[in-house]
Amino acid sequence: MFKKILVATDASEYSRRALKDALELAKTFGGEVELLFVMYIREAYWGYNVAYSVLVSPEEIEDAGELALEATLKGIDVGDVPLKKKVVQGYPATMILEEVQKEGIDLVVMGSHGYGLIAGSVLGSVSQRVLQQAECPVLIVK
Repeated sequence: MFKKILVATDASEYSRRALKDALELAKTFGGEVELLFVMYIREAYWGYNVAYSVLVSPEEIEDAGELALEATLKGIDVGDVPLKKKVVQGYPATMILEEVQKEGIDLVVMGSHGYGLIAGSVLGSVSQRVLQQAECPVLIVK
């Protein structure tokens, strides 16, 4: 049923709860989990061009993403569930929805509030947009 589960993380406690639930579902259904961190940059949302922006190197994006992924995973036992970690750059809702289509995701799991690397008000709009537009089920974890 849920063979490919995507967990969108912002490294908050809510995202950690979402990961724990996703791992339990993956164990139950024999699935795999993809832990996705979207490096949100203002330009991805507002459409600024390079002349108005501060350039962020691919190395800085990867480093920040790796820190967020590790913070999410800290102290969580993944067990024998296959786990794929991925970092992308852009507007979170758009990138999550693209990942769902590209990877053939069966279920998206997200925390209900984000107070980590993505501000709470942004994640609220992100979760709403994903919930409305995803072509697969979406589980919002409190």
